[in-house]
Amino acid sequence: MLHSVKISREACQGCVNCIKICPTEAIRIVDGEINIISELCIDCGECLRSCSRQALGIQGDDWNKIKEAPKVTLLPDPVFYSQFSHYMDPSALESVVSSFGYEMMTEEMEEAFDLSAYACAQAISHSPRQSLPLISCYCSSTLRFIQSRFPELLPRVVPVCSPLELAADLLRMRTNSSAPITLLSPCPAKITMIKDPQGRERSPIDNAVELRRVARSIMASNASPQPETDARERSNRWLHWARRGGEARHIQAFSDRKLTMLAVSGLRNTIDVLQELELGRLRNVDFIECRICDTGCVGGTGTAESRFLANLRINSINVDWNVTENDVQRAERLYAMDFWAIEKEYTARPHLPLSDNIGEAMAKLQQMKEIYSCLPHIDCGSCGRPSCQAMAEEIVRGHGSVTDCIFKLREGIATLANRIVVMSESQPQTLKIRGETK
Repeated sequence: MLHSVKISREACQGCVNCIKICPTEAIRIVDGEINIISELCIDCGECLRSCSRQALGIQGDDWNKIKEAPKVTLLPDPVFYSQFSHYMDPSALESVVSSFGYEMMTEEMEEAFDLSAYACAQAISHSPRQSLPLISCYCSSTLRFIQSRFPELLPRVVPVCSPLELAADLLRMRTNSSAPITLLSPCPAKITMIKDPQGRERSPIDNAVELRRVARSIMASNASPQPETDARERSNRWLHWARRGGEARHIQAFSDRKLTMLAVSGLRNTIDVLQELELGRLRNVDFIECRICDTGCVGGTGTAESRFLANLRINSINVDWNVTENDVQRAERLYAMDFWAIEKEYTARPHLPLSDNIGEAMAKLQQMKEIYSCLPHIDCGSCGRPSCQAMAEEIVRGHGSVTDCIFKLREGIATLANRIVVMSESQPQTLKIRGETK
């Protein structure tokens, strides 16, 4: 298991904010050093938001090295178009990017997102009522969170590859080129998507860089767009996947019936909706769009702009939600090629076993319960673990002791102090007066 959150141990002050906010309890601070358990991390970015010391960041590929290549092919996440106050028109931004000698995959992106929306609409249409609602897999963090915390919901995740990867597939098929493709990612989750792909053996995307780095370099250049010479018609539907509800709206455009959709954003709301679904309370819903980041992908931790301003700019972009006959026929042709479907089923993320031996694992589990029962159960994080339960598990694994808990240490010191007092009042047997008792 991989993750794309990098650590600057020198900057960490041990404030434990990241420990307490992590939804999968993936972070530990032991002996003054912060560590992330790769098997638990879902790259949601919540730890980055909580860290005021910039001890946590995003680990992408080296943009300085990538941009020096003879040919630079960029796969822009829809969020990219919301980061600039002076390039409000998508074609103007593409003109500026082209002036740097970079190639933007805009046509492939538009087709890939249409294909993904069409495939999702078909999946909903052909699913029995008891299998609905289906869940979006576009947010990589949501998918990994389901694999970790709600594995019983995995059959509901739509078996459609990310439209970002489908765009790269389209370019590969049409040009037969092996030139590197670089994703401009708004979050660590989409970087991990290409490093450790789910649902397919290998990602067609070669590199991923933090969107913020590229956006800021373009802002600093203050370049002017070139006049359009061959303007083409654009629907801009795919750009709205950057905000909450954009994906659901796109799927509805390709559906032959009115769908009941639910779109939520933010970690807390995502957890609440998945819990409601797990309890069987969303039976009348057809599709659920979840985004871990607040307001959608525009709220990603790798962006350069405020999520509110970015959301406002996406809303201001002209969009044609009316799907034409040509749009449907194009989506049908691509759908018939069957490359949009995942290659392997999504599987649950395995929990770290206490031991490879079942008998030994059961004994450690019992030991863990006994240790946990002695802990204060207040989950303060002072021990460097996110909860008392995690602390008990660490002790059983040999990665800590009970005295790591400040409350147990204080109890031990108090007991020792009492013993010292008793010992200080004691006298040697040879000095005691007969008949005197203590």
